[in-house]
Amino acid sequence: MSQTEWILEELQRGRSVSPIDALAGCQCFRLAARIQELRLRGHNVVTIIVKRNGKKYATYRLIRSKA
Repeated sequence: MSQTEWILEELQRGRSVSPIDALAGCQCFRLAARIQELRLRGHNVVTIIVKRNGKKYATYRLIRSKA
């Protein structure tokens, strides 16, 4: 399974994915690049900026279309 596939599966399960999640789950050091690939494939992935202990990082969630 590729990194992008692993990330997409996590997002489709309703989970958010942070850089730490991606590193632990699929050894992905470039989460933003994989998210961009998913967006180019048409997935509606939103970025949420988390501020914790004086640090900021991005986490990502999938927005499902209402069809």
